[in-house]
Amino acid sequence: MAHATPQGVKLLNGFKRPGRFDKGLGAQLPEAYKKFWREWKLTKPAAVHYIPKESEWERDEVTNAIKPVQSIPFPLIDTPESHQGIWGGEAVIKGFQKRHPTKRRVPHFWVPTLRRSVVHSQVLNEYMSVVVTERTLEQIHECHGFDHYLLKNLACDLRSALALKLKRKILKSLQMGCPALTAEPNHQSEVLKEYSPYLASYTSEEIDWYGHTYLEAIRKLQIQLRAAEKVVPHKVEFRSKLIERLREAGIAEAGKKDPRDSVSPGDHSDADIDALTKLESSTPSSSWLSKINPFGKKET
Repeated sequence: MAHATPQGVKLLNGFKRPGRFDKGLGAQLPEAYKKFWREWKLTKPAAVHYIPKESEWERDEVTNAIKPVQSIPFPLIDTPESHQGIWGGEAVIKGFQKRHPTKRRVPHFWVPTLRRSVVHSQVLNEYMSVVVTERTLEQIHECHGFDHYLLKNLACDLRSALALKLKRKILKSLQMGCPALTAEPNHQSEVLKEYSPYLASYTSEEIDWYGHTYLEAIRKLQIQLRAAEKVVPHKVEFRSKLIERLREAGIAEAGKKDPRDSVSPGDHSDADIDALTKLESSTPSSSWLSKINPFGKKET
């Protein structure tokens, strides 16, 4: 049966729907971005809204029955506002709440307590005002600095797009030698000595693609593809071919090509354009080109 299907042996385990990295521009994304995407979306984050239990079995306190432990993480909702701040792994939780014993339960959203605070980055030498939670501030103090907090935690624990962009900016600054601290050489050397070990986990390509959303990565790939393959307009290409044919035919108005100028089909000098303009603006009696031009002025 497997040999009679287009998918072959792959169909025996069920039909697999193509993912975002299996078709289109997503398949052309480099492996560096796919590694970041796995770290951000597919890696299991640290438990924030529940306390995981290490044991596999537990005894019920009322019935004394042995039952398996189910440490299932809560489904979290990442709102657009969460990507504009740094919430420390927290998010919005949707559930139900029974507010009265005789009434039905109602939907409820649990939102973390937010506050605006100022954080300082030693690598970037900047103070930033961001929206954070109490857990974010606690983790920054535990990691002994805002830079250490971003560089130590994985993308799945940071969750925020703003935190990931700042992490990419810090890694690039460390890669270039902290240009923001060039005025203080002693402090610059101390910062590089403290934060440079974090660069061992990333390559230059991984740093360049780190922290981008899927749409941002697609736009970046499109810019690179357009820069690699520049499209020459057909009117420029056809104009160059016409001037070359006129020169081969010995038309005086087309001018002579200088053998020292090696011009590619995509590059055209102003002399070629002037030569063609001179041909088009010549009188009908002196140019045969005006006789076949359907848009030219005819003598009455």
